[in-house]
Amino acid sequence: MKLNHLVSDKMYSRSIGPYSIITQQPLGGKSNFGGQRLGEMEVWALEAYGAAYTLKEMLTVKSDDLIGRTIVYKNIMNEIPHVDSGIPESFQILIKEIQSLCFDIKIV
Repeated sequence: MKLNHLVSDKMYSRSIGPYSIITQQPLGGKSNFGGQRLGEMEVWALEAYGAAYTLKEMLTVKSDDLIGRTIVYKNIMNEIPHVDSGIPESFQILIKEIQSLCFDIKIV
């Protein structure tokens, strides 16, 4: 019995693809044309390495920041290097869930 592990079968990347309707995050899994998951330990590793801007980009613009995603696209097309990211959609969902418990929370 021979195991067939080919590099060409393992390689996967995503430039465009579907997003979840609720969280606006990329879908998971190669079969869904999804993105790779950035877990808690990977975030800690990037923090320890000092890659703050890479981490900010991965957790906002490349994930679920709708406004930031549009701004980044426009800035790339206009060759503008600076990008300000907005509030991720997952944080907006958290705020809505807390507000549904009758807590008055406002982002300043």
